Amino acid sequence: MKLWKRTYSYTFLLPAAIVYTIIFLIPTALSFFFSLTRWTLSDWEFIGLENFVTFFQESSLSIGFKNTLIYALVTCVAKVVLGLLLGTFLTSKIKTKSYLQSVLFFPTLVSTIAVGVAFSTMMHPTQGVINQALQAIGITGPDWLGNTKIALLSVAFVDIWKGVGFATVIFVAGILSIPEEYYEALQIDGGNAWNKFWNIIVPLSRPAMNSVIILSFIGGLRSFDLIWAMTKGGPGFTTDVIASIIYKQYQGGFYGLATAGNVILFLFVSLLAFPLSMYLNKKEVNL
Repeated sequence: MKLWKRTYSYTFLLPAAIVYTIIFLIPTALSFFFSLTRWTLSDWEFIGLENFVTFFQESSLSIGFKNTLIYALVTCVAKVVLGLLLGTFLTSKIKTKSYLQSVLFFPTLVSTIAVGVAFSTMMHPTQGVINQALQAIGITGPDWLGNTKIALLSVAFVDIWKGVGFATVIFVAGILSIPEEYYEALQIDGGNAWNKFWNIIVPLSRPAMNSVIILSFIGGLRSFDLIWAMTKGGPGFTTDVIASIIYKQYQGGFYGLATAGNVILFLFVSLLAFPLSMYLNKKEVNL
């Protein structure tokens, strides 16, 4: 009887397990297999680890790894800090907080490609509205996407603008879940707004903060569409990330090599994200 009950309960998980297997497990296994082959749409040849050796010999790969880490760290830190500050502001006693939340979240709903195309036009060195606005107040704006020193950071800024609304919504939910007793105790003790933020909101919104850190960091490591829409990895290789290098291999018809690159990116993200997630989960404060 107990075995039947246990089996019966697991049957409710069967549809989700089937979908998960078809959409994730099978494609993942096939990716690992085809990364060891030289394949086209009609044929394949097993070549072992040759694709991985060739991929690591890619001249721009070291730049891609460095840019990927820089991009992920910059966008992650900025979204966490800005999201926390905006979330704190939007949970305070202001009348227009619902409207402001909608305005902040709106960029998240817009297509990433559309955002990239729009900002690449706005950041044009001579005809873009950003530099024209700076010129109107006597400041000569830089070539945002053509200067090798700031191109990657310029794209990161757009990523932050687009994603900070989502981070803010998560922080708002986390802050609103903090019991009112903590605020009442702080008020009795004579605490001020800074004490409220630093001693209550920051530690007790740790679950929300951990979610934002993990999602933003993984998103930064996997970022491709915005970078490709704005710079296509240029100028030169200065904004190339691992995903854009992989895409260039696909464009060149080197499907097995690109598949190996995807496997490397998957392992790279996993090796960074899983230890980070475990570390953050240990630091959570129980409410």
